[in-house]
Amino acid sequence: MPYVTSVWTHGTTEAMTAFMSIASLLDPITAKGGETRFSGLDNWMQGRTLYGGASALIAYTAATRAFPDLPPLRAAQVAFVAPTGPEVELKRAIVRQGRNVAQVRSELWSEGKCTLTAFWLFGTEREANAVHDAAPVADWPGPPEEAEIAMKGQGPAFIQNNFEIRRAQELQGPGEPVVRRWARLTDREGLDPISELILLGDVLPPGAMRAMQRQGPISSINWSFNLLEPAPQTRDGWWMSENASQHAAHGYSSERLRLWNADGRQVLDGMQCVAVFG
Repeated sequence: MPYVTSVWTHGTTEAMTAFMSIASLLDPITAKGGETRFSGLDNWMQGRTLYGGASALIAYTAATRAFPDLPPLRAAQVAFVAPTGPEVELKRAIVRQGRNVAQVRSELWSEGKCTLTAFWLFGTEREANAVHDAAPVADWPGPPEEAEIAMKGQGPAFIQNNFEIRRAQELQGPGEPVVRRWARLTDREGLDPISELILLGDVLPPGAMRAMQRQGPISSINWSFNLLEPAPQTRDGWWMSENASQHAAHGYSSERLRLWNADGRQVLDGMQCVAVFG
């Protein structure tokens, strides 16, 4: 049985007063890895574990600080194995280094057990032999500056403390299993665009939440994604995130996760398996 990483309800949650910047979250990560302690994580927690985007960013940062000469990130596979807390052992290794592509594994361990394992694919730019843009976003909701504020006083602590969320669809409540929102970090200082997308990619509840027959906890089990741009850019930190359930049955949902910039250009395409508890 997968552990619970997300408990999405319709109640309200008060934001914590403690503040921890992104830089402070990543400061303890060194090139040598090994035993690492993170402090002040309360406002990044999601239930009893660190928010999935934050733990994935720690694993990514551990890889890039250990191997600083890697080419741009192109894709990733992340498995959320067990709850991640403040004391972890950071492990990372180059699985294969080719002329154009490097494949790196990084893991978080706690009390002798793996809590997150990630596989990162880095690749140099090649001469284009195929050019095909992602399809334009369907049902463009308009720019984020004109969107209605959403989830104010609602959602897990990590959202209340670190993200600004605005509506990007008219649907509310039960219905088509798609959740789409504008989202941006309230503090992006010192964060490169790829790290920003990793931190933000898992920010929304799964689309299956709209199809649930009764309220209950939801657990992210894994997350894989392809980056469509090696150096994505947007306006004022806004990204449009969409989680869409492709199929839900037997207590699990297969989700497609996508991110667009503020001008409607897709920058990330991903998938996720989610456990839906009853």
